[in-house]
Amino acid sequence: MASLRKIIYLDNAATTFPKPREVLEEMVDVYANLGVSPGRGSYDLSMEAEERVMDIRREVCQFFGGSDPERVIFSYNATDALNTLIQGLIRPNSRVVSSRLEHNSVLRPLHYFSHQGIIRLDLIPFGAEGFVDPVAVAEAIRTDTSFVILTHASNVLGAVQPVERIGAICRERGVPFVLDVTQTAGRLPIRLEEWGVSAIAFTGHKSLLGPTGIGGLVLSPGLDVEATRFGGTGRDSLSLDHTRVYPQRLEPGTINVAGIFGLSAGLRYISRRGLENICSREVDLAKRLHDGLTSISGVRVYPAILRDPSVAIMLCNVDGMDPEDLSSILDGDFGIAARAGLHCAPLVHEDLGTSPRGGVRFSLGPFNTDEDIDKVLEAMNTISRSK
Repeated sequence: MASLRKIIYLDNAATTFPKPREVLEEMVDVYANLGVSPGRGSYDLSMEAEERVMDIRREVCQFFGGSDPERVIFSYNATDALNTLIQGLIRPNSRVVSSRLEHNSVLRPLHYFSHQGIIRLDLIPFGAEGFVDPVAVAEAIRTDTSFVILTHASNVLGAVQPVERIGAICRERGVPFVLDVTQTAGRLPIRLEEWGVSAIAFTGHKSLLGPTGIGGLVLSPGLDVEATRFGGTGRDSLSLDHTRVYPQRLEPGTINVAGIFGLSAGLRYISRRGLENICSREVDLAKRLHDGLTSISGVRVYPAILRDPSVAIMLCNVDGMDPEDLSSILDGDFGIAARAGLHCAPLVHEDLGTSPRGGVRFSLGPFNTDEDIDKVLEAMNTISRSK
């Protein structure tokens, strides 16, 4: 097995690796010095923990362009956040508009409610280069549409959706617009209220450079989300009715203190490096990879033409080779870690014609280099010629 120092890690769309050292140090420090339950006691340490968590809510709110830090809700990850949001917004006998680009963290809960006959689901197609047409969104919205939910960027094709135009349409129609920013948070600027977005769902362990086990929601002031899980919150304990006050309304039980502080350390790291610098560097590397892959005979790249805006995610296959075999050879022979399969987005692969085996996805991160890309291209050229 290749040593960690020699691995070329290109599975950052699943989770970024490695994490900045300061993220790990922050998590150790908080448990060593402030490892109490925030807001659950009147003693100084608990109150200090609550104040610091509130400061991080403010950081997150500002980072995503929100206006009310009490509407920053922490969760386990984006899947948990999306389930909280979807279940809290579902209205019986209504419609929900989404797309065929979505990850299963959106598709599966929507499919469940549709299959149960609780909602009607409208899934919008995407174009050859991975973009959803805002006109198609407008045409799908009906008088009984309860909300629109879309991914900001596809985790398979990397295409960044025209969310400002879609947000304007939803705002005009008076329909909440939910955005899954799993693949863009930490890569692109996100402006919740400026774009007309009602809520975003994010995870901390991808491009925000935080640990696993932390994610969340940022809600606009006008959106009301019903609680679907209940328990202790440290508020209104005398009542058996769950509190309706945000953020505790959607945060039953003790929050992930170490994860929240690790997320904050990741945000500080991004701030120091500069979000635009990170994005620009990743896009340059992605273009280098795309140009190189499309020049290799026998390699099929999706999409064939790379259009802006996009994040540094690229899907490919080698003619006549199973994606799992390709991934295994890249790993075993060349020390390149890439993800093979359907990437939890089955409808994307169905529409691309790559189902049921999928493809190999290269997803770049802030620590990849030109040398990494050159080695990937050399490996893919060798594999293609020898198959």
